Order: sequence, then C-alpha cells, then structure tokens
Amino acid sequence: MSRKYSLSTKLASIGTVLLVVALMSISLTLWVTWQLEGGAAAVNEAGRMRMQSWRLASTVQAPHSPADVQDLVERFDQSLVLLRNGDASRPLFVPWDDTVTGHFNDVSKLWAAQRALWLADQPPSPEQSLQSTSEFANAVDGLVLAIEHQLARLTAILNLFQFVMMALAIAGAVIMLYTGYLYVINPLAHLQAGLRRIESGEFSTRVEVDSDDEFGRVGSGFNLMAGKLQTLYDGLEAQVVTKTHHIEAQRARLEALYEVSAFVASAGNIEDLSHGFAQRVRAIMGADAVAVRWSDEANQRYLMLASDCLPSDLLEEERSLISGACSCGALKADARTRVIPIISHEALQMRNCVRAGYESLVSVPVRLQQRLIGEIDLFFRKPMQLSADETDLLDTLASHLASALESLRAAALEREAAVSEERALLARELHDSIAQSLAFLKIQVQLLRGAVHKSQPEQVETALAELDTGLRESINDVRELLVHFRTRTNTDDIEAALQETLQKFRHQTGLPATLKVAGEGLPLPADVQVQVLHVIQEALSNVRKHAGAAQVLIDIIKGEKWRFDVRDDGCGYASALAPDTSHVGLNIMQERAARIGASVHIDSVPGQGTTVHLTLPPHPVAARPPAAGTDAAAASRAQA
Repeated sequence: MSRKYSLSTKLASIGTVLLVVALMSISLTLWVTWQLEGGAAAVNEAGRMRMQSWRLASTVQAPHSPADVQDLVERFDQSLVLLRNGDASRPLFVPWDDTVTGHFNDVSKLWAAQRALWLADQPPSPEQSLQSTSEFANAVDGLVLAIEHQLARLTAILNLFQFVMMALAIAGAVIMLYTGYLYVINPLAHLQAGLRRIESGEFSTRVEVDSDDEFGRVGSGFNLMAGKLQTLYDGLEAQVVTKTHHIEAQRARLEALYEVSAFVASAGNIEDLSHGFAQRVRAIMGADAVAVRWSDEANQRYLMLASDCLPSDLLEEERSLISGACSCGALKADARTRVIPIISHEALQMRNCVRAGYESLVSVPVRLQQRLIGEIDLFFRKPMQLSADETDLLDTLASHLASALESLRAAALEREAAVSEERALLARELHDSIAQSLAFLKIQVQLLRGAVHKSQPEQVETALAELDTGLRESINDVRELLVHFRTRTNTDDIEAALQETLQKFRHQTGLPATLKVAGEGLPLPADVQVQVLHVIQEALSNVRKHAGAAQVLIDIIKGEKWRFDVRDDGCGYASALAPDTSHVGLNIMQERAARIGASVHIDSVPGQGTTVHLTLPPHPVAARPPAAGTDAAAASRAQA
C-alpha cells in the first residue's frame, strides 16, 4: 500500500477487506446450514408418509369408521402440500433438483391413483392393500434417497466452506501480523532505538522518515525534539547556573519574607514592631540606613516611627517632616515604590541626605486598604536599581507592616472595649442591686433620725429593724454580685456554668436546686451564654429574695430554639401584681434577653410558685451592649 496513506487508513482498509470476506463466508455457511436443516426436516416428513401408508392399510383392513380413513387421507394430503410448499418457520423445504422433482411427481401421481382406492365404499382386499402400500413405500423411498443425495452434496459444500474459512482465518492472521510488523512494530522499534541513543546522550540521533502516516509524523516530531534537546543541551550549563541563581534569590526572598512575617506576628507593641522591622528590612536589602515614617490622617506630616543606622543629626532634623519639605514624606495617593537619586548639594530637598553621604533613596509607600498611612525609606551610599522581584518584596513587606500595626491597634481597641464593657457591666450590677439597697437604707436613716428627734421609741425600733434587714440584703447582694462576676462560661456547653451557679446558690441559701437537660442542639456562642447565665442568676436572686421557696428546678430544652425554665414552689403572686414596673429584676432580665433576641415570660400562681421562661431565637447573636450610662438611665426609669 502506498506510503502516503495514513496508518489508520491502511489498517482500516485491510480490516474491511478481511471483514467482507469473513461475512461472505459466514453468509454462505449459514445458507448451506439452512438448506441442510430444511432438507433433514423434509426427509423426516417423507419418512412419516411411508409410516402413514402402512397405518392406512392396517386401518382399512380392520373394523373402522369412514371418518378414521378420511382423517388419514387428509394427513397424506397435508404432508404432500407441506413437501411441495415447504415451511420456513420450522424450517422445512425440499432441496429441489430434476431428480427430486421427478420422484416427488411419481409419489404425487401414485397417491392420486390410490386415494380413490382408500376412500371407496368397498375396502380393497388384503392383497390389493399390500400391493398398493408396497408401491407407495417404494416411491417414497426413492424420494427420500434423492433428497439425501442432495443433502450429501450440500454437506460437502459446507465442509468446503469450513475449510475455506479456516484458510481465510490463517491468511487473515498472517496478513494482520505482517501488517502490524510492517506499519507498527518496525517503526516502533526504530523509535525505541532512537530513544535509547537519546537516553545515552547521543542528541545527534535521528530516525529515518519514509512515510507520511502517523508514525511518520511521530518520527518527524522525534527528530525535531532531538534537535531542540541538542540545542538546549549545548547551553544547558549556563542556563542551570542562571536558574540556580534565580532560585537562590527567590529562596532568600521567601526566607526573608517568612522571617519578617513571623516577627510582625509575634511583636507585642508598636515600638518593638517598628524597630525590629527596620532592622530586618535593612539587612534584607543591604541598605546603609532605614527610616520608618508614619503619616497623619491628612498626610500633611510624617513622624519618624523607627530607624536603623540613621545618623543622629539626620534623625533629629527629620523626626517630624512636613509633607513636601523633603523627598522623604512627599508621597501622593497613587505613589509606588521608586528609587530617587540624590545628586547635589544645591537641591534643597536632598541637602540632609547629601550631607550624610547617601547617593540613592528608595521610597516604599505603606498602605492599608488603599489608604496611604506611612512610608519606608531606605538609604544607600551607592547608585541603586531595583528589580521587579525586589520591588514586589518591598511592597509585600510594607503590606505586612501595615497589617501588623492595624492588628496591634485593633487589639488595643478590643482591650479598651473589653475594659469598658466590664466597667459598664459592674456599674449596671451595682446600680441594680447595691444602689437600690443603699437608697432604701438612706430612707430608713432619715426615718430613724426623725423618730429620734421626736422621741418615738417604737418607730426607732422599726427603723433599726429595717436598717438591719437592709444591711443583710446588701451583704447578700454583694456576695451574689461577686458570684456573678466569678462565674464564666469557658466551654462549648453552658451546662457546666449553670451547675457551678446552682452549687453556689445551694451553698448560699441552703435550698435544694436541680438542673435537668433534654434534647439536642447546636452549642450557644460564648457571648450569648454570658447573657443567658446572667438572666438565670437574676431569676435565682429573685427566688432567694421574694419566693420563700423550698426547692428550685432549672429545665434546659435544647433544640433549634433553646429554652430555659427556672421553677420554684414558693409563694407566687397574682397576675395583677406582676412585677412589671415595681421590681427592677424583670426589667434587667428583659434587657439582657433583648440583647440576644430572646424573650422572657413569667408564669405565677399564688401559693403554687413561679416559673421564668427564657426562649432563645433559632440563631442567637449577642449585640453590642449599650453604654453604662444608658443602662443606668434605663434602670432609673424602670425604678421610677
């Protein structure tokens, strides 16, 4: 086959030819097999006619009814029709030729002559029956022998086809093996030999390309690859050195970036952060001095936050720079890292740098979320040029510095907010408990003073009793306040904190208190747990002060909506006397619940106790607590 055809076309052509020959052989074999099956069925049917002829003779000679003879005659007719027409569904058909046709016509004529004999009203004599049956059987035997002779010829043809198919299979296998060797194995062997020579370092190796098929194109590609490898190998040593230097520089930059990142993440205050950063940046860039400047909000003045190896006189003169007074601190909003040459004494903006002996200044803007917040200045006593990698490194270091300073500022604000929140919480607790008791004691002192001046002994005793009761309540409030501030939720589950609260409640009051937990739900956030804990503590405080209970039960139902129930068996109260405005405890609980989107509901029956229900929303989140003064004002309004 021509070498211009592709390998796929060659293999497909050979395969198609072999497939067509195989299909033709299979079709002929199937046709011959079909003829043999139909002829065998015809032989069986003819043999059955011979048997039926003897059966008809015996039936006529024996006592019989005309219907039996008529049925046997009809069967003969059906058998002759079946042999003449055939039946493709069985299959059954006679392999017709001149001899078979002649014998079949003899059988048909003989049957036509004998049919009237068998259907006559007067049955034939035994001698006639025997003679007719013998003649008919001989005719059928002649038909069967003719059919079998045809079947023998077909069998010989089938054997010949099978031999031809075997020969074709062998020839096809040989052709496919030869084709595979010629078009696949041999080209692959040449390619493998070329690859082995390439592996051994013979980059001048080429393979012969003598076709335009797939292997020819692969061979061309192999030669092209070998040529490129030879070209690359010739300059490989220089390229390896260049790449090694580049990788080493990248490694050094990554190491420096990692070191600075680890340092800024561990720095505890701004002074240590800025000084340590300046020292590391100077070492990384090989600068003679470094200055880290911070800008005010309007970018009008730059303050010296830290420096390293900067001369003392230059440090004093540039501790605070007005924007634009010097090349340092003259950044615009869209400024980028740049190299500024220091060229002459006459340049007013450069006089300090020239006097210190610097020849180049690298200015690196420091940005936080696109806002310019400072500048890093690197001073060199030689001309300086920055590569793209060095520029990227400086920009990355500047962004790390900005993020670290912002983190320190945020941490300071967070600590300040935490202190303010604790102070506001303490102020609310003091106002809602101790302040109320002290106001009550002040009133009792005034009543006592009035009773003493009026010489009213009974009122004096009453006032003293009230003062004693008030002092005891104040002491209990102080203890309870200390308990509240010492109880914190430090786990994912609030159950441990509530167990601690109940233990302190039992120790303080001597009352039995039980905690029951049911259901499954997601853990509550820590700030939500704090508000829930304070609401329950306030409910327990009301039980201690007002309920006169014998026992307390806290039920927790976990689920999509958490629910907390504080039950007591105390005196209770009527709904008309619900503590909505006369007691600040409910107001305190409602304020705390509102911060997390929860609700507080109280059920109480006189003489049957009180139940406080706290129901949380599906996904509670604690809001920012109001200022202490706001809470205090709200508590004062609730008291009024």
